[in-house]
Amino acid sequence: MTARRTRPPTQAPDQVVAPGASSATTGINPRISARIQYSLDVTVPGSWHLRIIRSGIANGTVTGFSADLLDDDVVLITPDLLEDLNGYGCQIADQVVLTREPKYIGDPIAAVVAATERDAKVAASLVEVSYDTRPAVFTEMDAVAADSPLVHTTHHTSESDSAYFDMRPQDDTNVCHRFRIRTPGIQGRQEPPVIRALDDPDDALSDLFDGAAVVVDEVFHTPAAAHVPMEPHATTAQWIGGRLEVTTGTQTPFNMRQDLSAVFGIPADHVRVIVPPMGGAFGAKTFIRTEAITAAAARVTGRPVRCVLDRDEVFAEVTRHPATIRVKVGATRDGRLVAKRLWCYVNTGAYADCGPGVAQKMGYAGVGPYRFDEVAVDSYCIYTNLPPGGAFRGYGAMQSVWASERAMDLLAEQLGIDAVELRRRNLLRDGDAFCTGEVMHDTHFEELLDAAATAVGWDKDGDRTGKGVAVMLKGMQTPSKAEARICLLPDGRYEVQSATADMGQGAREMLTRLAAEHLKCDTDQIVVCTPDTDRVPYDTRTTSSRSTHMMSRALEDAAADLRLHGSIGHGYVSNEGGLDPDTGQGVASSHWHQGSASALLTIDPETGVVHLDTLYASSYAGTVVNPHGAELQQEGSMILGLGTALFEELQFDQGQLTNPNLSDYNIASALDVACIRAHVMQVPGAEVHGLGETAVPPVPPAIGNAVASLGYDVRTLPMTPERVLDATRPDSKETP
Repeated sequence: MTARRTRPPTQAPDQVVAPGASSATTGINPRISARIQYSLDVTVPGSWHLRIIRSGIANGTVTGFSADLLDDDVVLITPDLLEDLNGYGCQIADQVVLTREPKYIGDPIAAVVAATERDAKVAASLVEVSYDTRPAVFTEMDAVAADSPLVHTTHHTSESDSAYFDMRPQDDTNVCHRFRIRTPGIQGRQEPPVIRALDDPDDALSDLFDGAAVVVDEVFHTPAAAHVPMEPHATTAQWIGGRLEVTTGTQTPFNMRQDLSAVFGIPADHVRVIVPPMGGAFGAKTFIRTEAITAAAARVTGRPVRCVLDRDEVFAEVTRHPATIRVKVGATRDGRLVAKRLWCYVNTGAYADCGPGVAQKMGYAGVGPYRFDEVAVDSYCIYTNLPPGGAFRGYGAMQSVWASERAMDLLAEQLGIDAVELRRRNLLRDGDAFCTGEVMHDTHFEELLDAAATAVGWDKDGDRTGKGVAVMLKGMQTPSKAEARICLLPDGRYEVQSATADMGQGAREMLTRLAAEHLKCDTDQIVVCTPDTDRVPYDTRTTSSRSTHMMSRALEDAAADLRLHGSIGHGYVSNEGGLDPDTGQGVASSHWHQGSASALLTIDPETGVVHLDTLYASSYAGTVVNPHGAELQQEGSMILGLGTALFEELQFDQGQLTNPNLSDYNIASALDVACIRAHVMQVPGAEVHGLGETAVPPVPPAIGNAVASLGYDVRTLPMTPERVLDATRPDSKETP
């Protein structure tokens, strides 16, 4: 099928109109003046509008399109027009721009481009699609069954920089990556190379628990969840003299440039990515979302094209990974942890996206900040016919910390040892080795735990009912590198050039303060340019709570270089590391995000509604750059954790999302957050730590442990009133 148009394309302007691209600002804080302009606000003269036509089936083949009702000036783009484009995928190369073989309800199969947004929306509704359907699979446990239909028949590791670790796809299965941890004492044992079901025996490693007097072996679930950024995905693309220019909200500008260059088969320096401030992201705006199809439409039509998703599309564009986690942990009678066995089944949906990385981090975060004689972890990234799972604030740690910290309370109960005391006896301290072999340093787990316990009066009157605690560690992406430039401007000010994207976390404020500190000048002498791959040096990406830590060092290096060379200073830092995917040994994180949480609550026994009196979280930040921003980051993480614990769940019926709106999908509101008490822990002279995610993972298990102390043993998130009441039944271990 060919594209149709009757109007000649408008001549493209010389450059994208990207508000904020210039560093010559007025000095007025745009947050105060309400002048922040997002990707949603970007306009290019002559732009037409794109609407994506999405699959109505979960698995099958598109057999035809009927476009008889379209106006002649509407351009219909089908997969036939894009056959010269290459596939992509940030870690597994498993996607195409438009597919004839849809793998989930909502998979992009075609697009229309029209002169107005309304015309494009109407046109998309007029295209009829015919299909042949095939059997689909939706849950992670069904997908690893021996007779499950395969979502993909082959698994190819991506050449993107995002594939920063070795992959272990499992042929002839729905597993696109398997990550293992085997501590030195159990390496080399002969183990069956099969994927185990939840209740399969594990004879090869069962002797790990021979020294344990008490063993807890339980299963926990987390559902898919939505990121719910205020600003939807929005992209404007145009081709100028053979170069592609894209203005979009993305956390990964250089990954985006690399991936788009691969899709279109052009050199990376022929792609320009401009990133205005974002109205929220939380992981949703990593890697290619709407950018490739918008750029393809601009190429087909010969004009600038703009794509803005509707709210229901945002819900299904990318989700948090659903997961099923089995935890087996054993201890001696006096409470010394002996061994831990962890199985993580990570539902990455129809495309891998960054699911392999999530599975890896979920695996080692689920071990927790504890000492063990031996640890064995198997974490599987599993395809299903659901919308893709991608990066989500907490990046896998939330799912496994939920399971791990709930299991710790169950173990304490069976041992008859106070839950805080059991943790305290086994916490990692400076000089201890983590399960990956790394020697820990700058550890503050005990202080964080004690602060959380104190916040809810853990020892007051000896009454622990309605109280819960949790403690956790989370890794920063390792290996990782960052660059920054500082340029002396003609007016005597300094311009900071960095690819760190601002998604509401205050990146510009952070860069301004750090540069001023290193240059020993006032902050009003610093201007920060918009991330633009034509102007700023390389940075890995704005994810993993890494930006403040990495940029603090890169800017220090750039300031020193500026003092040597007078007008331009270039800074570069690199953190080396990585894990062996078969043993989990190596360097998981060049430094560790450390946090704790606690909850004090009551439950209405008739309705099952949880009433939070206190929700507390403490995160270690080392040296704080922006105290007000740090407090807001901590509170934001806690609010997201609260929503995860009590409200948020994407619901599907045979692959069809049934609650893609803010009426049926509940998030925490102002009425829910009065209980929050946020704390950021500092140590004078310590290095700068990131804070973007640390308080997310411990909040759900802290609430869950408090709920369990009142007799409601909930194993599935969110802890809705229905699940709470169901958990009171004598033999209840509710299922999702």
